Amino acid sequence: MERPAWAPQGIDISVPSVSRMYDFYLGGSHNFEVDREAARKAMEFLPGLPKIMQANRAFMRRAVHYATHSGISQFLDIGSGIPTFGNVHEVAQAADPEARVVYVDHDPVAVAHSQAVLEGNERSMVAAADLRKPRDILDNPEIRGLLDLDKPVALLLVAVLHFIEDADDPYAAVAELREELAPGSLLILTHASYEGIPLSQEEAGGAVGVYRNIRNPLIMRSPAEISRFFEGYEMVEPGLVSMPDWRPESPEGRAQEDPFAFSGFAGVGRKA
Repeated sequence: MERPAWAPQGIDISVPSVSRMYDFYLGGSHNFEVDREAARKAMEFLPGLPKIMQANRAFMRRAVHYATHSGISQFLDIGSGIPTFGNVHEVAQAADPEARVVYVDHDPVAVAHSQAVLEGNERSMVAAADLRKPRDILDNPEIRGLLDLDKPVALLLVAVLHFIEDADDPYAAVAELREELAPGSLLILTHASYEGIPLSQEEAGGAVGVYRNIRNPLIMRSPAEISRFFEGYEMVEPGLVSMPDWRPESPEGRAQEDPFAFSGFAGVGRKA
């Protein structure tokens, strides 16, 4: 397999990546055939995956708008993936040119592309780190140099927690991040779940099996399990809901959504 010029040296381009599969679902071009093959296989079981990802991105943009309108000008996006149109820094800095944005990902392709996209943007940066090691993020001098954690921050964990197995204790990692943030901070997250998918659990489970086979298990959690990530934070209305149901721009727009868009859950919590 020929290595594209944009692919960083040192990565194994024969192994699928969830961030590059996500890029493929969204119509991006920074993915390899191995990623496309895995994504197509998952779509055989769950054909609505692109619609789910589109709904996820639309929620993220609405939540960032909400944060900026709430007076928050600092954003920490962990598990940010490969940059696509309408990413956090574009939405936040369009509303507030002073907004500061830090992206964090452990995928070298995502980090490399973020660096290219952010070149010349002094109020945004990307760091290579893993959500499962929150201290590596919180103690990173470059991150601390751009973000003032003594002031409110919007922490985004969008479509990332369902790739953290229970054995890696995602609740402890999120708690450590939550506790470090100043009062007034927001936690913005989305999470996959069997609830809301317009298929049986057995049918949807085939797609879960594809992710398990590429050694990136997709952990489907219940609403009660997802709500635990917000412990100590007050949920912003309308609470933990399907992605299109979180403050839709118009009731008409919600009615026109594809049924698959209502798969999984989204929510925003505020630290008192």
